[in-house]
Amino acid sequence: MTVMIREPECVMLKRRGADYVEKLIVNMSQQEQLEFWQKRTQAMVVRQEKSRQERIVTPQNKEKV
Repeated sequence: MTVMIREPECVMLKRRGADYVEKLIVNMSQQEQLEFWQKRTQAMVVRQEKSRQERIVTPQNKEKV
């Protein structure tokens, strides 16, 4: 009897994301790929900063985080 071990969902999501990115950049030159990653990294930094700002608790609005 063979036991099937199910792949964790996080691994499936990682692989799906990698496949998606591969399809986006497959026909790009090396320079275009570099620009793609620079833009994506900058967008990520902006999202992270926005998220951090939203989590700041002000004295008037004290909430448990």
